[in-house]
Amino acid sequence: MKPLGASKDAEGQEILEPETETIKIDLSKVKVEPLFEDCVDFETFSKSDFRVVKVKACEEVPKSKKLLKFTLDDGSGKDRTILSGIKEYYSAESLVGKTLLAITNLPPRKMMGIESEGMLLSAICEYDGEEMLNLIMLNKNIPAGSKLY
Repeated sequence: MKPLGASKDAEGQEILEPETETIKIDLSKVKVEPLFEDCVDFETFSKSDFRVVKVKACEEVPKSKKLLKFTLDDGSGKDRTILSGIKEYYSAESLVGKTLLAITNLPPRKMMGIESEGMLLSAICEYDGEEMLNLIMLNKNIPAGSKLY
């Protein structure tokens, strides 16, 4: 199965079509972390600001083995910088133009002398004894700044 993207047919009508290839995995080799036993009340959860962001630029952070520096459109009209330790899993060039999910109201945090203004969301599991990370990518037609509930 492939994720869906949108394009237009001959009459200009939007159609859904595969956007990228996905890799089939053997689910018997997947190990996930157990769910948290502690509950979070709705008021606490609702304080988290999850937003759709568009990758305007992405580059490797010099002298860092893990970090990529993202310049993002978060819908506010001002660029947002987020650093993410995913260089082992993705090339910077492959992420430009992607639509991602971020939490935008974390306090700024300096890494390698650069201030990061949030966190990109990823799904992580163990596959056949190795960590597997998938950056959460959304349909490109969702506007930057859209809030997730």
